[in-house]
Amino acid sequence: MSQISDTHNKIKEFLGKLPHAHPKRPDAFVQKLKYFFWRLYTPYHTFFRDTLLKLGVIKHYVERQHFLLGTLAPGHSLEEVISHLVAQGYGLQTVAWEDEGELLSLRCAENFVRQYHLRFFRDGEVRGHYEYTPECHPIRHLLEIGFEDRRQDFLKLLGNRIVVIEQQLVPHWRTQQS
Repeated sequence: MSQISDTHNKIKEFLGKLPHAHPKRPDAFVQKLKYFFWRLYTPYHTFFRDTLLKLGVIKHYVERQHFLLGTLAPGHSLEEVISHLVAQGYGLQTVAWEDEGELLSLRCAENFVRQYHLRFFRDGEVRGHYEYTPECHPIRHLLEIGFEDRRQDFLKLLGNRIVVIEQQLVPHWRTQQS
């Protein structure tokens, strides 16, 4: 039991040192206003999200999001895979839902408007999609408008660090928690 606790603490410590991902600063005036709002709001997002969920003001899906890529490959640790992604420009995504069993959410903002988003789960599963950033288009982001697979981009990025699982069909409208 002590060994499991030590491993959990090491992973927690590693995750605590990861950089946060922010979208690139935009040029357009309205987008600049959004950018600065979100830079101020982001540190409090988790608190507000979790409070509104507990109060029942907002609801979140039970299942995991679409776009299953695979599982961590044997011989590759989570720390190694995450370090590789950070070197490629990925960082923690804190302005996001937490899916069932999610361990970590990373993103790489292509610009202020679009981002690549990866989720890692406790059971080793890895999922990823391309989408609008919540900072630029919060409603489109929330409604999953413009979600794209981009599977080949993710598989190229991850290489042999994951065992590829063939894509499974997931209904677009999922059951919500009551």
